[in-house]
Amino acid sequence: MKLLLNDIEKKFGDKKVLNKASFTFEKGKIYGLLGRNGAGKTTLFNCISEELELDNGSVSLLDENDNIINLDHSKIGYVFSEPILPDFLTGYEFLKFYIDINKDSIENIKSIDEYLKLIKITKEDSYKLIKGYSHGMKNKIQMLCCIITRPPVILLDEPLTSFDVVVALEMKKLLKEMKNDHILIFSTHIMQLAVDLCDELVILNNGTLDKVDKALLSSENLEEKIIELLKENNDA
Repeated sequence: MKLLLNDIEKKFGDKKVLNKASFTFEKGKIYGLLGRNGAGKTTLFNCISEELELDNGSVSLLDENDNIINLDHSKIGYVFSEPILPDFLTGYEFLKFYIDINKDSIENIKSIDEYLKLIKITKEDSYKLIKGYSHGMKNKIQMLCCIITRPPVILLDEPLTSFDVVVALEMKKLLKEMKNDHILIFSTHIMQLAVDLCDELVILNNGTLDKVDKALLSSENLEEKIIELLKENNDA
């Protein structure tokens, strides 16, 4: 399975954020998406998920035989950097609702308590309104939705930065276990996290996407070299 971005363009007013960006993301890998603040990482995710309409280009999902698969919302899991959840529900109520509306597409459904245990949310906290949750707890719920439904494409916009160390390690382990059946694209500003978690690094700069050379990934000065690359590209 592949996610194919073909010359996608998106601009806001006179500012072109994505400029004929093309890339092929493959199942079985975790991709780290790197870029400077304002480079357009969230815009790229919003275009892939159809939260934003493309100005030009296309986004396609291909099966193992390169046949096009209909790319609808059920095929994409999106963990937003700013969680979007119904504040008027408790964590337990939301998960019950989420499982009920997706039950036909969920394999090996677990109990709500089992899912909550997985992300270290106590039963007491599960019966509190989501509006009282911390940013990290809300992000846990978002991550859990992807773990429950396991869509083929999962977009993660800075998801682990609000987790405590123990939960972050557990989430990283889960993502590594899930990658064989999914296309995982992980946006982060933390270089070490990208290196530890991701199989490939992709730079978004000047509206285009470029893969970091594998030889560079094994370099002792990887962080410095990528920073230099970003500066060079940005000044080009």
